[in-house]
Amino acid sequence: MDLQALVDAASSRDWDTDPVGTVSYAVVGLGNYARNVSIPAIEAGDYGELGAVVSGHHEKASRVAEAHDAVALSYEQYAEGEATAAYDAVYIATPNRLHLDHIHTAADQQKAVICEKPLEATAERAEAAVEACETAGVTLMTAYRMQADPVIRALATYVSEGGIGEPTKALGEFTFPVLAGSKGADQWRLDAELAGGGALMDVGVYPLNTTRFLLGSEPIAVEGMASASEPFGDRPEDPECPQFADEHIHFHTEFPTGIVGDFTASFSGSAASWLEVVGTEGRFRVENAFAPGGERELTVETDSGRVELSGLGADETREEFDYFAHCLLTGTPPEPDGLDGLIDVEVMSAVYEAAQTGHRVDVGAGADGR
Repeated sequence: MDLQALVDAASSRDWDTDPVGTVSYAVVGLGNYARNVSIPAIEAGDYGELGAVVSGHHEKASRVAEAHDAVALSYEQYAEGEATAAYDAVYIATPNRLHLDHIHTAADQQKAVICEKPLEATAERAEAAVEACETAGVTLMTAYRMQADPVIRALATYVSEGGIGEPTKALGEFTFPVLAGSKGADQWRLDAELAGGGALMDVGVYPLNTTRFLLGSEPIAVEGMASASEPFGDRPEDPECPQFADEHIHFHTEFPTGIVGDFTASFSGSAASWLEVVGTEGRFRVENAFAPGGERELTVETDSGRVELSGLGADETREEFDYFAHCLLTGTPPEPDGLDGLIDVEVMSAVYEAAQTGHRVDVGAGADGR
C-alpha cells in the first residue's frame, strides 16, 4: 500500500457491502458518554436506530426516550424482559463491574451485545461474559471504536503490507483529566472495585488494544509502574479491593519477534492522546488518536520522505455502531469480539500484578496464542 492508497483507505469503509435493513438498539446505561456520544452516533448511522433506553433514573430515561422516540425502561424492567420487541441488540454502557449482569440479560433474551470496554472489571468476569454469549449463541462485540476508525483500519493494512518494514516498537499515551468534569471525585471511575482499576482500565486500554489491532499480535509479557494521590487512592494491599485505583500508570509490553510497546495512561495532567509505531523502514504517528470524534493528524515517515495528513477518516463511534449492525445484518462475526475484550482485561490484570510486585509478568493471551 502506497501513501495515496493509505489516504484513500482512510476515507472509506473497507467492510461495507450495503446490506438492506437496520438494527434497533437498546442502550443500557445513560451516562454522559451514552447520551452525548453513543446515541447521536447510532442515530447518525446508516444501519442503526434507537429502540429503547435503560436507566436507574426514571426521569432521565423518560426524558431521553421522549427526545428520541424510544421506549424507556428501568433496570428491573430490562432484566424482566419487558419491551424486547422494541430492540434487536443491546449496547451496554454501565460501569464495568455491572457489564456481566446486563450481558447475561441480553443473552437470555437472545439479543446480540455490543459492550463498552473494558469488557468487565476482572478477567474472571470477562471470561464469564464471553461464555454467556457463546452458550446462548448470540454475538458479542467489545466496543473498541478505534478498530472501526477508517484511519486506524487503513494503518493496520499499511503495517501488514510492509509500509514501515518490520514493526519494532509502539509508543502511546492517553491522558484524561477525569476530575475536570462536573462530577469531580464523585464518580464510578474512581471506585477501583466498580471500575476494576483506574487510568489503565479506563483510558490505557486504548493504546493497548489499538496497538494489538495494528500489529495483529498479542503481548507475551508486561512490566508496569503505577502511582496515585488523593482522591484516587492506590490500594494494592487492601484484600477487600485488590484492584488498583491508579492515577498514573506506565506499562511496557513485549510482543513476539521482539516487538516492544511502551504506554502511559493518566487521570490527571494536560490532556493528550497519541500513538506511534516504528518499523525498520519507517514510522507513523497519530495525534489526537483516541478522542471521540477527534480529527486525526497523521504523520508518516519512510525512506521516501515525510508526509503530514489531516482531515482524514470519519466519526469512529458512528462507524462502530454501523459496523456492528452490518455484522448482524450480514451474519459476519465482528473483529473486536468478546475474546478480544477478554484478552485486554487479562493483559491489564497482568500489568497491575507487575506494578504491585515490581516483576515482569508473562501473559497467557500471548503465550497460548489466543
